[in-house]
Amino acid sequence: MSFVRENRDRVLEALRNRGHSTEPIERALALDDERRRLQADTDRLKAERNQLGPEIARRKKAGADAADLLAKGTELADRAKGLEERLAEVERTLERILLDVANVPLPDVPVGKDAAGNVQVRCGGERRTFPWAARPHWETAERLGLLDFPRGAKLAGSHWPLFFGAGARLERALIQYFLETQTRENGYTEVMTPFVANRATMTGTGQLPKFEEDMYRIVPDDLFLIPTAEVTLTNIFRDETLPLERLPILLTGYSPCFRREAGAYGKDTRGIQRVHQFNKVEMVKFTTPEQAEAEHQAMVRNAETLVDRLGLEWRTIVLCTGDMGFGSCKTYDVEVYAPVTGRFFECSSVSQFGDFQARRMNIRFRDASGKLRFVHTLNGSGLATPRIWIAILETYQNEDGSLTVPEVLRPYMGGLARIEAPAR
Repeated sequence: MSFVRENRDRVLEALRNRGHSTEPIERALALDDERRRLQADTDRLKAERNQLGPEIARRKKAGADAADLLAKGTELADRAKGLEERLAEVERTLERILLDVANVPLPDVPVGKDAAGNVQVRCGGERRTFPWAARPHWETAERLGLLDFPRGAKLAGSHWPLFFGAGARLERALIQYFLETQTRENGYTEVMTPFVANRATMTGTGQLPKFEEDMYRIVPDDLFLIPTAEVTLTNIFRDETLPLERLPILLTGYSPCFRREAGAYGKDTRGIQRVHQFNKVEMVKFTTPEQAEAEHQAMVRNAETLVDRLGLEWRTIVLCTGDMGFGSCKTYDVEVYAPVTGRFFECSSVSQFGDFQARRMNIRFRDASGKLRFVHTLNGSGLATPRIWIAILETYQNEDGSLTVPEVLRPYMGGLARIEAPAR
């Protein structure tokens, strides 16, 4: 709350730039004023009561009547108790409000209302054209027997695809390629985390309380299926103080990701554009504030390199204030192009969070002068598989209906260079 109080105008402007209401912060500031008054009044009443002690003791020792002072002490204690109860209520309300307030964008983030305000910063790869009637990715996937949507729906419902044969192998190859590159070339330490998280963990990275309705909850245990390995990876050091010499810390990990909102509102329902479960390799960094920007740029390059080596057309955009995620203070999206669908699809969102998450998780470090400071956290997809599938199936399809396997994936597929339609 001290940051909000000391940077009132900046926070209010940031919310307006995001297209959010400023009412929660204005209410929080009013509650903070009340909290400080209540704390001061409580401390004053307790001090007055404590001052009565020596006089009460003196009178009792002298055999004099101290009933008036004892009565006054009781009155002061009762008044202080009432103020403390109100103070606790104000602090709980203030905490709930602040947990729902979005992060403040960095000064160099473009201001805009929605995706139209995003700015392209880089691009790469070549766009493929076809001299024949090329197929969209969902037709290629079904024709080659890579995905089985009807049987997946039988098992779990719509938007839960079943990966079959070479499709399952392709999915596994992508995950292995991503992990091997991140660990062998980019300096990340691989971590296999639980695929469920408790409330404290989900709150630390900002999924709770704001997005609880979008999560899959295991009711008896009050656990949540993770929407991304960011959640568990970033919480590893919750309530810890990290040595300065260890920073930056680079972690990567694979997980399935579970999201209830996928495929909502009838949008992008064909193929695997929106599914309730998908696979992703995550990148997470813990840095000092001074390291954060350089490490952010390096993380974006890590994602771009993976896409570039797959031989896909890609572009990188910086998101404007109105299109950024709740907890982010700066985000780049890396997108791949699907030449038949004719669209770019986000396959990696790489974000700085400043100390937004670290404050919620109480992750600190002691700087060179010995001062305790909050770390800065960053994360990004490195990469998520569904949109990569879309781009591969549309870019690498052949006129005879087969699919060429991108060269970098062949070592993870036993040398397989082409996927043919299965015998009927």
